[in-house]
Amino acid sequence: MRLLHTMLRVGDMERSKAFYVEVLEMTLLREHKFPEGEFTLAFLGYADESESTVLELTHNWGQSEYDLGNAYGHIAIGVDDVYAACEKIKAAGGNVVREAGPMAGGTTVIAFVEDPDGYKIELLGDKN
Repeated sequence: MRLLHTMLRVGDMERSKAFYVEVLEMTLLREHKFPEGEFTLAFLGYADESESTVLELTHNWGQSEYDLGNAYGHIAIGVDDVYAACEKIKAAGGNVVREAGPMAGGTTVIAFVEDPDGYKIELLGDKN
């Protein structure tokens, strides 16, 4: 067994794809519209689905926002340099909501970014 993907519901597929492709530098792997079900799926990632866990974006047509609830935490993305990644994300128009720095009570450098729908993405550097 292996983890295949994580799914997020998004209010605007084009806006969300642009964020994950242009700001977080993922690759759009595939996208399919389901007119009878009135939804679109897009799969994005840093490697092919056969090699890596990916992100599935689901847009239900006619739904522009969701209540994120209080159970969801975040997606984590490993980066070589959290400080540099934050600067690059800000330069690309991304929203850094927790600047790069050591995590509370530790030395691992982290930061948090927010996607257009309000989902949090943790940037996680190498552990010291």
